[in-house]
Amino acid sequence: MISRRLRTLVFRALRFAFRCVPMRVETRDRLRERFLEHYSHFVPPPPRGEDAADAVTRRAQVHAGTRAIGWRAASTTPPVRAARLIAFYLPQFHPIAQNDAWWGPGFTEWHNVSRALPQFEGHQQPRLPADLGFYDLRRIETMHAQAALARNYGIEGFCSYFYWFAGTTLLEAPLRNWLTDPTLDLPLCLCWANENWTRRWDGRADDVLIAQAHSADDDLAFITHIADYLRDPRYIRVDGKPLLLVYRPRLLPDAAATARRWREWCADNGIGEIQLTYVQGFERPDPREIGFDAAVEFPPNMSTLPSIAAHQALLNPAYCGEVLDWRMLARQMASRPMPAYPLYPGVNPGWDNEPRRSGRGRVFAHASPRGYRDWLRATIHGRLREVPAADRLVFINAWNEWAEGAVLEPDTRLGHAWLQATRQAHLPAPATVAQKPCVVIHAWYPEVLPEILNALKASTLDWRILVTTGTGKRAEVERCLAAAGLQADVRVFDNRGRDILPFLHVADELLDAGQQVVLKLHTKRSVHRGNGDAWRAELLESLLSPERAGKLCTAFDDTSLGLVMPEGHLQSTRDFMGANQSGIDHLLRRTGMRWENDGRDLQFPAGSMFWIRLEMLRPLLDAQLSDEEFEPEVGQLDGTLAHAIERLIGLLAHDASLRIDDAASASGTPPLRSGTEPYAYARRS
Repeated sequence: MISRRLRTLVFRALRFAFRCVPMRVETRDRLRERFLEHYSHFVPPPPRGEDAADAVTRRAQVHAGTRAIGWRAASTTPPVRAARLIAFYLPQFHPIAQNDAWWGPGFTEWHNVSRALPQFEGHQQPRLPADLGFYDLRRIETMHAQAALARNYGIEGFCSYFYWFAGTTLLEAPLRNWLTDPTLDLPLCLCWANENWTRRWDGRADDVLIAQAHSADDDLAFITHIADYLRDPRYIRVDGKPLLLVYRPRLLPDAAATARRWREWCADNGIGEIQLTYVQGFERPDPREIGFDAAVEFPPNMSTLPSIAAHQALLNPAYCGEVLDWRMLARQMASRPMPAYPLYPGVNPGWDNEPRRSGRGRVFAHASPRGYRDWLRATIHGRLREVPAADRLVFINAWNEWAEGAVLEPDTRLGHAWLQATRQAHLPAPATVAQKPCVVIHAWYPEVLPEILNALKASTLDWRILVTTGTGKRAEVERCLAAAGLQADVRVFDNRGRDILPFLHVADELLDAGQQVVLKLHTKRSVHRGNGDAWRAELLESLLSPERAGKLCTAFDDTSLGLVMPEGHLQSTRDFMGANQSGIDHLLRRTGMRWENDGRDLQFPAGSMFWIRLEMLRPLLDAQLSDEEFEPEVGQLDGTLAHAIERLIGLLAHDASLRIDDAASASGTPPLRSGTEPYAYARRS
């Protein structure tokens, strides 16, 4: 332990000193890479996480592909294109003789993907394909399906890695299929992955499987080999020039000389000018200084973020990987100023290479389709706002890096959510517009639903109504709606997570559709109490009385207001923690929120009825909780994940810097209940 601490202190001191020395960014990158090449063993291991005492109860127990909050079905809405989006593409999904020899017969990247296990609570492994399945890229039908998906969601084409080793090519069969099938309407460009192939999947000099042999002759042999791709009319071009990427130009003996050879060869052999670009994965020189035209950002590489590994609850006590916050990466990259040299910005839908590095993967936690949409949107309409739409080129890392957790293709947990987010990012953030008041009602007890529907009618507001209910109860709910003369969107859910889980599923869709504020109600009876009906009546009167409903709806014109709770029912989380500490700890890890131990007494709405600004729920919705994380229903009175979420409402408002108010104050009406007398509907912890 002393040795580890000493090494950490020495490393941090050296890193601090290195950062303080003035030097050009490309020099700093080159020195850092040389250090890691030869002294990576000196880098201290990341902090160790905590033991997960209740890990078994919070993991999926049936199968790994359970749908999560945020799952999206396929959509065929035509995309509006505001930029040229190019996704990096991995052709590793078919067997080759070399991989058979190195990793075993029949090996493809799917072997890594399917063997992965979660290493800590909330670690989303394994991540499994949905619509396209465990495909074999030798089948041209797969590439046709990928092309259709890309076009449908606003992606222009793929940048495929190309594996050339001094005349030997690996994994070229899918690209050759593309070349020989003119019906495959999929624009493509190539990125020469010009590093060694190693057993550690990191391209470094040790444990090499097949090495590069860069030379002047090899430069000419390479450009000659790929000439057929460059000539193809489907090949991606910039200003009419075929776009060619190099993954690590500093590995070339003389990158500028290589660039000259390629340009001269293309000019002499009928291709003409080429657009030569390099990937900023390990270095960031001005491309013009090495004879190139532009650079491509490649997140998450070239980013330095603080570790959050110590906050994770370990399922594998021996896990020694790194855990970082993807949201911090997205914020940093989205706000990074564009350099003076030509640069194509990049975005990333997540990263987790645990499948390739069992027990020691590098994981970017808290990635979400909604966060990725915002990052891509900020890149298109912010960083590139001065660039004409036809010239905005943005690279996405990646389309199908399944073993590195960078994937846009449909998966079993979220379906088409990442693709849908890509399509949405082409459009600027929608302007705030006036909306109908929206109410979401969980009708577990349909016999109580008429009481709520009558209150909605008495408010005289023109409501948008969504009703969630349990299996087998739809018909009774629809009878109640018909009797009240009201129309509603009725959704059926399994009896799990009480009123909370169905609400989160619906709230996630409403937020994506632009709904800003929602009134959450449910047919509360609390049959274990003698005063459950009185409790429900108080909550409804406070939130929905004819004197208040319209005023409460209008109160949210103040964009600092996040939550309105019924007066007299705002309770202290500290006083009513009950058996929920374990669930709250789990949710804090899943959302990445922090509850500082500074004595803050957060409030929550006892009874879980309230008006809420949906944006406030993003940490919960983006955590991608699955139904199986919520306990099976056995009549629990406390201690479920639903109870824990109820108590976290105040923290969600604090995290979003939004204000909490009670219904009397927000509506400017006299309070119905003082709240000073002992609370009649629950006992303090």
